[in-house]
Order: sequence, then C-alpha cells, then structure tokens
Amino acid sequence: MMETKRITSKEIISHLVEKFPACFSIEGKVKPLKIGIFQELATELENDEKVSKTQLRQALRHYTSSWRYLKSIKVGNHRVNLAGEDAELIDQEQADFAAKTLKESQDKFANKKTQDKKENKSYKGTKAGDKGSTVTSKAKPKVGKAKKMPAKPKVKLTKVEANSLTKGMNVMVQVGNSPLDATITEVAGKDVSVQLTSGMVVKTQADKIFTK
Repeated sequence: MMETKRITSKEIISHLVEKFPACFSIEGKVKPLKIGIFQELATELENDEKVSKTQLRQALRHYTSSWRYLKSIKVGNHRVNLAGEDAELIDQEQADFAAKTLKESQDKFANKKTQDKKENKSYKGTKAGDKGSTVTSKAKPKVGKAKKMPAKPKVKLTKVEANSLTKGMNVMVQVGNSPLDATITEVAGKDVSVQLTSGMVVKTQADKIFTK
C-alpha cells in the first residue's frame, strides 16, 4: 500500500515562492504581506492539488511568525500583494505588535537555551554549577520583562454575536491572555479566520471575537 507523503509548511512556502516570487521569499529580504492575502491565495490556488486551505493557513502562520518576517514590519514600510505591488502602509500599532511578538519569541528561545545549558551542567559538579549561576542571573531580566506583556486584558470588550460576523470586519480576537486587533478574513459557521496586524493568519472560534 502506497503511503501519501504529507506536505510540510516549508514545502508549501517553497511552492508559494515559485508561484509568487515577487511576494514571497525564502532567503534575503522579506516583504510584509497585505491584509487579507490569505483570501487571494485561496482563490489563486483553488485548483492546486498540492495545497489545501488548512495547509495554506498553517504555512502562512509559519511564514509570518518567523523572526525574519517580524523584523520587516516597520513603520512606513509597504505591505505587498501577490504581484509584489505596494499595498497599505504599516502603522505604529502594527510595528509595535510585531516587535513585541519578536521579542517574546526571542526571549522564549533564549530561556530554552539557558534551561538546556543548566540541565547539562547539573551533571558536571561544582565548577559547572558556578557557571550555571552566572547564566541564571543573565536570564532574570528577560523573565522580568516577559511578565509585563499581559497588559491588554484590562481593555473592556464586548462579545460579538456569531451571526453578525462578516469578512473584512475589524475586531479584537482573544489569543492566550491578550486581546489583539485583527481583521476577519473568513467566516465558516463558528470557525473564524482572522489576520492579525502583524500579517499572521489565525483560525479561531466565534466566541473568541470581541469589539471594544
């Protein structure tokens, strides 16, 4: 019996680079994607047997959450469409959100490396223990800064009725402990796809959608 090889997000991104080289890239400079680009891609790739909507959404999430992509979200930079043409400008709020997301990701990575080093050194006696304490002291400021992140839950939110959700609607979406600004890109019953100001596409439920 033949096994069907599951296509990975990296392979889908490579496929997108081939089809839309003016928009996507694997190496070098990254161009921020326009808001709502998921819908354009879904339409363009409707008859493409390589990529399903679910796989496309996952690949876009992978692409837009990379450090390389988040570093491209700067005030005054243009987002681009599939043809690589300038779309909307990135504003301060979008740039701040991307910078915050990048820092959280980098801190998480740094803390994981620190933890791995501590675990490795715990088997190497007193000398290694002394080194371990130095690493721990360096890591403390990162942990302290990370605690400042969940500031937005204090915003007073109003839950939106599921039947009033429409494509293109500007909303707040609950992601973890923080409500984030987003634009609805697709509504399928209780399943709602939104694009965050960073360009990241997220699939959520209607009961996680709010307005200020």
